[in-house]
Amino acid sequence: MSFLIGESMTGGYGAADILNGCTIAVERGEIAVIVGPNGAGKSTAMKALFGMLKLRAGAVKLEGQDITGLTPQDRVAIGMGFVPQTHNVFTSMSVEENLEMGAFLRKGDFKDTIAQVYDLFPILKEKRRQPAGQLSGGQRQQVAVGRAMMTQPKVLMLDEPTAGVSPIVMDELFDRIIEIARTGIAILMVEQNARQALNIADKGYVLVQGSNRYTDTGEALMANPDVRRTFLGGR
Repeated sequence: MSFLIGESMTGGYGAADILNGCTIAVERGEIAVIVGPNGAGKSTAMKALFGMLKLRAGAVKLEGQDITGLTPQDRVAIGMGFVPQTHNVFTSMSVEENLEMGAFLRKGDFKDTIAQVYDLFPILKEKRRQPAGQLSGGQRQQVAVGRAMMTQPKVLMLDEPTAGVSPIVMDELFDRIIEIARTGIAILMVEQNARQALNIADKGYVLVQGSNRYTDTGEALMANPDVRRTFLGGR
């Protein structure tokens, strides 16, 4: 039984289905990556798992519990964190205020968690009083991931975390994602930088037209000649 699984998910917007029976799963402490061409349904699959898309068929389960009918807010309360691709920080608020917003569901003191986020992303401690809107793209992504970490998630879902950042910043973000996974948190990530993402993935899903085309370890997908030729731009 998988820790988080979306089984045979079918659904879309309006009358058209974007997901066509796709299955995505991730275990505790594992990095699972969803890749595929534009329009393959990668981000839609993430939204379905997080409750932002109503499924016409299939189910989402966390720790064996069917959560298909739960709202995104309810899913956050039971341990799911989600970082959208865009508009993922409050630009007029300071870095620290953004992090505090991530703890809105928590009762009691959360200073220890803020300290953990600052350990993970030292630049955020340095800029904690600065408005998030003044940060670079990579630093904003760190704020967005840090805010999701404030909910103390069991699973962290990242939609294109390296979009628009430099290769150096991308490598740094991936290093931090590996660190987060080592604490036992399940990581599920959609990434356009497929080759780099599969390099750090325990498991990879290649979606085409909302269906699973390939499912394997990141290493096996990188070695698969069909995957390399069709989806990774190389032989």
